[in-house]
Amino acid sequence: MATRIDGKAFAAQLREKVAESVNRLKEAHGLVPGLAVVLVGEDPASQVYVRNKGKQTLEVGMNSYEHKLADTTGQAELLELINQLNHDAKVHGILVQLPLPNQIDSHAVINAIDPNKDVDGFHLVNVGRLATGAPGLVPCTPLGCMMLLKDQIGDLSGKSAVVVGRSNIVGKPMGALLLAENCTVTTAHSRTADLPGVCRDADILVAAVGRAEMIPGDWVKPGAVVIDVGINRVAGDAGKTRLVGDVDYPSAQAVAGAITPVPGGVGPMTIACLLRNTVQAACAANAIAFDLD
Repeated sequence: MATRIDGKAFAAQLREKVAESVNRLKEAHGLVPGLAVVLVGEDPASQVYVRNKGKQTLEVGMNSYEHKLADTTGQAELLELINQLNHDAKVHGILVQLPLPNQIDSHAVINAIDPNKDVDGFHLVNVGRLATGAPGLVPCTPLGCMMLLKDQIGDLSGKSAVVVGRSNIVGKPMGALLLAENCTVTTAHSRTADLPGVCRDADILVAAVGRAEMIPGDWVKPGAVVIDVGINRVAGDAGKTRLVGDVDYPSAQAVAGAITPVPGGVGPMTIACLLRNTVQAACAANAIAFDLD
């Protein structure tokens, strides 16, 4: 039976470290890191996520700046707001909540953010920094996955890692992070020949495809560490819904050495890493050593 990797507990510990770091910055430098979150439209899931981000930002002692715009907002208006935030010295991190309405080009918006304030790590400059091994801001979900892996395994060098999924948000940056830790990395996807066989070779299996319970236990190498990034809502009992990952948890748990549950695994790490990235950005902007690694 696999060890259950408790992302909720790990994220709580990370937030405590962030709060301690924020307190030191206040005392030693009079610096309060600030995170600006921009929400365009009324998407219910995005509203909940933004509310949680704001709450946790304040809880660790940082400043939270929320900008809520109507779903009719034009691209020019949004870009003007980003320009203002880029030049606001109190704002060290900028996050534009995705998805955006159809009239707005997400790529143009993401790349309008100052790369040094891009705490989502999506700007092309930060993508390039990650790909070439240069220091920069790393996407929050893959960063959280890597923290959980290192805590579970320690040295990842020489491990065979398979990432199922090739998105710009998780799959590609996850592969780059694993490469940086000297893993042998395979990026698998819907067109991969013999996907089950590829997965069975993995010491580390990261599932990030967005398909409910796609990966069964017999695709998992005995003793492998499984990181399930998927969050899928499916029908449950009595007409209710429940959350499941991209991995069939019961069957995989019987085979794996360790596995993240859904919910309570990778999910809580994302906001905790966002807070960490904001502290990193604030330190960099003020030429202060960053002490959260």
